[in-house]
Amino acid sequence: MLNNNYTRRAEVFSKNEETAVAELVEKLTLNNMGGLIFFCSADYNLNKLASLIKDNFTCPVVGCTTAGEIGSTYSNNSIVAVSFSSEVFSLHTALIEPLDNMEFESIGKSVEGISKNLSFNDNLDPNKMFAFLLIDGLSIMEETVTAALYSALNGVPIIGGSAGDSLKFKETKIYNDGKFISNSATITLIETKLPFETFKLQHFVPSDNEMVITEADSSKRIVFEINGGPAAEEYAETIGLNIDQLSSQIFAMYPVMLQIGEDWYVRSIEKVNEDGSLTFFCAIDNGLPLTVARGVGIVETLKGKVEEIQKDFPQIELTLGCDCILRRLEILEKNKSKEVEQELNKINFIGFSTFGEQFNSIHVNQTLTGVVLGNQPKV
Repeated sequence: MLNNNYTRRAEVFSKNEETAVAELVEKLTLNNMGGLIFFCSADYNLNKLASLIKDNFTCPVVGCTTAGEIGSTYSNNSIVAVSFSSEVFSLHTALIEPLDNMEFESIGKSVEGISKNLSFNDNLDPNKMFAFLLIDGLSIMEETVTAALYSALNGVPIIGGSAGDSLKFKETKIYNDGKFISNSATITLIETKLPFETFKLQHFVPSDNEMVITEADSSKRIVFEINGGPAAEEYAETIGLNIDQLSSQIFAMYPVMLQIGEDWYVRSIEKVNEDGSLTFFCAIDNGLPLTVARGVGIVETLKGKVEEIQKDFPQIELTLGCDCILRRLEILEKNKSKEVEQELNKINFIGFSTFGEQFNSIHVNQTLTGVVLGNQPKV
């Protein structure tokens, strides 16, 4: 465990809401509480949990339900949280709701109040602040919300995650001001006097197998045709399989990638539909050229990123991250959780397993998005 000067992390496993919050208070309280971020199992009594959190913490608080919590270990049915000292952090939150009735411009306007009430700065500065987005993981609004917020924040980096509900895919919730609510998002602008860097990590690279989306409903994330043929058949043929061999495991092994500028982003397939179409976890538009991804080692890529982070930040205060549930499932399936936990602990990681991830203006899958902070204020 590395030393923390300006944050406190907590993991609580009690199933009793009163006991759990009491532990959070004991472990997270700082002399100058600037804010708190938490991630919790959807199996708690969320109404009771929300009320207790509001009663016990007067600082800005945001959180969400998860597909699994990540503290010193991978856990389920728990709460993980981090508190921030107001000495070097100032958190400004805005609720965005209802997502299903919001337009691009109105989403962007939700951060106007934030930009006018900064504590350490006179204006938005990408070098002195970052934004943390939590959004209903079943809203199918991540692309629109992320793009609108990034545009409104004038280049301030965004990392974020889509809330989960274990793997029920029924209802995911965001915490704001004493309530857990669906069909919503929270954006938290975090001013900091500490050095920081946002990052994304994926363990896939593009292969030579390419395809083009020729018919899709982007609003529902459904692809009907690839290369002019039935989507599932064409995808299966491209990766050398029959359509009856397609499964969640295959989709996790062979996602597709989209190139935007110089970067490649992962787009994961959720399922085959009865009509032979494919439902994705991200929006896919007509005419998009995609490339089948090739895995290059989930543990090895993480180790490389941790080494890079340690080189750039010899003293680490905190790493806050949002990690795809599909990455977690692969890690567990390959029995690599201990190795991964060991690496994450080197960088003081805390976060959750998500139904999707956000990085700047882009919504992605099978990716870890995060921010690492050093523990010595900038001079």
